[in-house]
Amino acid sequence: MLVVLTDFLGYIGLKGTRLSTKATQVEFLTTIKQIERHLKPGMKILDIGAGTGEYSVYFAKQGFDVTAIELVEENVNQIREKIKEGFNIQVFQGNALDLSIIGDKRFDIVLCFGPLYHLGRIEDRMKCISEVKRVSKDTGKMFFAFISNDMVIATETSLYNPKFLLGDSYNHKTFKLADFPFIFHTVDDCRKLLKDSKLKTISEVAADGLSELLQEKINKMDEASYAQWLNYHFYCCEKPEFLGASNHLLFVAEK
Repeated sequence: MLVVLTDFLGYIGLKGTRLSTKATQVEFLTTIKQIERHLKPGMKILDIGAGTGEYSVYFAKQGFDVTAIELVEENVNQIREKIKEGFNIQVFQGNALDLSIIGDKRFDIVLCFGPLYHLGRIEDRMKCISEVKRVSKDTGKMFFAFISNDMVIATETSLYNPKFLLGDSYNHKTFKLADFPFIFHTVDDCRKLLKDSKLKTISEVAADGLSELLQEKINKMDEASYAQWLNYHFYCCEKPEFLGASNHLLFVAEK
């Protein structure tokens, strides 16, 4: 898998980006592994809030029919620049709150990896999930990414700002982070949001686990050690006791 990822990063021009270190690759590899668990040949994938196309281009390269929707024009252009001949991928500039260009029940796999930690109003997050649900087939699987409120406090304090706990970036009684520049969710927040949207959660995943907190050590690992670290992470990442110890959370749901 490591060789495949290295080749892939070079192939679509992602070396030197946020996926260019061992630590930052953990979330990507974990997410790919979770998606591939549900993928079958011929399935159609929708990537909402596609960013610069890491997931869209990866699956297009594997031969899947992919549609990418991204709000930021610059990101849309970057995705289009990565498309190679033979890729079955459509790219649109659009808003996660209004997917009216897409009909009902069109996709087997729907990815929503950015919108829920950028939409500040709970009503907008619910609307986004409603749109994801609408465009998913009755047998479809929906993937949602969140940023963990509780783990971010530990990471910020340990890596970036030793005096973070003394500041005003969180409620000192409830430990709820101020929702800026991202929207932060506890594990229970994620569960409630999907339950209130009438979705059934089938997997809860610590997408990157301890990778950001331990990034310096992970990035210094040799290939064999890193491969085994990944195996350890994959072993732990769906354990309930490990879920809160992750900066990013991945929830997989169905109707």
